[in-house]
Amino acid sequence: MAMPATKEHAKNIALIILGTLIFASGINYFAIPNKLSEGGVIGLTIVAFYYFHWSPGILNLILNAILMAIGYKLLDKRTIIYTLFGIFFSSLFLFLTENTHPPLTSDPLLAAIFAGLFVGGGIGLVFLSGGTTGGSAIIARLFQKLWGWKLGTAMLIVDIVVIGLSTFIIGPEKTMYTLVAVYIGARVVDFIVEGFNTKKAVTIISAQSVMIAEKITMGLVRGATVLHGHGAYTKDRKEVIYVVISKPELIELKTMVHETDPDAFVVIHDVHDVFGKGFTI
Repeated sequence: MAMPATKEHAKNIALIILGTLIFASGINYFAIPNKLSEGGVIGLTIVAFYYFHWSPGILNLILNAILMAIGYKLLDKRTIIYTLFGIFFSSLFLFLTENTHPPLTSDPLLAAIFAGLFVGGGIGLVFLSGGTTGGSAIIARLFQKLWGWKLGTAMLIVDIVVIGLSTFIIGPEKTMYTLVAVYIGARVVDFIVEGFNTKKAVTIISAQSVMIAEKITMGLVRGATVLHGHGAYTKDRKEVIYVVISKPELIELKTMVHETDPDAFVVIHDVHDVFGKGFTI
């Protein structure tokens, strides 16, 4: 059953608020106390804070307002509305958490790791709602819309450019730690957006396809699809089994296939964001 529109909007706004709070915590609890930078607009606001002592929250709001005015025509209405929420709450939480706590760690490597986890996790939740936190996130959304780039990859490229410019303020060593944080953040974004429910898709080509399919349905209690094909060279007819399973089931499946047909051709790859009947666990 589809979620009512009002409940869906409420859920998305809640994700934005939670995500921007986590994002701001990563900046003010880990990045700034250890003089690390970031990418995109937030990286520029951090550098401005180091150099001019300007508030990151206020400057973030101003710069993102300019970006939104430039790029709003390339974003759909829903994304614009959620992005405005994202910009507002990220700026608000950056302002509220500014200079309100002692550093949680003085180890730059730990700071880089946790800054990446918090910033990436926060942005990932905002992306999951359909919005952005502004800055390089807006640019990443545009790249995704125009060229189909992954959000995390697009953000990584934009962020590296800004971080390169930050080197003149924070120095090469802190820049290297910042790159670690940004890389971790980008991977976390992709992980959250593409789905927590990672599964394995298995393609099996075997002369014993009927028996293997029966073992899958009876032993693993999973549905399997049998596709009809033929060899490109031999023209021999072949039956291809396609099944999606959880990671713990993979070893059992491989054992089943090997015991039934040691000569079976098997291809295994990761899939993300699996949904539908039979994929709840």
